[in-house]
Amino acid sequence: MLVTLSEILRDTRKKGYAVGLFNCVTLEMMAGILEAAEALQAPVLLGPAESLLGPVSLADYADLLLGPARRARVPVALHFDHGFTPELVEEAIALGFTSVMYDGSMRPFAENVRETARLVKIAHAAGCSVEGEIGHVGSNGSAEDALSKSIYTQPEEALTFAEQSGCDALAIAIGTAHGVYREAPQLNLDVLSRVSAACETPLVLHGGSGLSDEDFRACIAGGISKINIFTSLNLAAARAAHAQFTATSGAFELMPSAIEAVKAETMRLIRVFGSDGKA
Repeated sequence: MLVTLSEILRDTRKKGYAVGLFNCVTLEMMAGILEAAEALQAPVLLGPAESLLGPVSLADYADLLLGPARRARVPVALHFDHGFTPELVEEAIALGFTSVMYDGSMRPFAENVRETARLVKIAHAAGCSVEGEIGHVGSNGSAEDALSKSIYTQPEEALTFAEQSGCDALAIAIGTAHGVYREAPQLNLDVLSRVSAACETPLVLHGGSGLSDEDFRACIAGGISKINIFTSLNLAAARAAHAQFTATSGAFELMPSAIEAVKAETMRLIRVFGSDGKA
């Protein structure tokens, strides 16, 4: 069933679990994610990010994902992730996405608040939820790279941002990075604890691929309600397809192994996040 981000995250902090956003860019990934969610009776979010659109348009992703999300036997939010371009965020809302993220984290604070608040009004009128971001999550590399390219979220700014923008969830920066880590990330759980104490808005962790199960559990205990995953699913699908490839293999023959690999990794993460049985 198709639901909003707000509906999916409603009980997370109170009941001590997080819901995964699994970025989805292929038919195989979609099938694996939804099969995993239904097998474990877990709510999920899935969808593309602006940086992952490539040759496939946002409208094409809406056509691919909306039907299966509606037919799913668990709550599913269709999420447009890391929308840096306001016009694309508005397009996602118009296309029927039930959750969008506007990433204005690299803009001046007042501008980020103002643009997020504008998009919140448009989204809420259409029955869609909005995630904002304050602080900045860096890109892949070493732990030092992640720290140097990340701007930690400040608790007082998080509260002000949430109140003034009206966002439904807030992505914060605590030392994670997008992509493949070359070494273990260094999480600042003190920042998480202080932001969580100051702000009741559901908190989001980006750059989840590569964290340990213990890291995930510590973040959830500290107040994280939503965790974003792409790289680990992307690699699982590619490695499975590679392992099955022969000189006579076509794309169709490789689909089942990719689906099963994505399903297995998604199920593993759902269990770690504690969202199994929460549908």
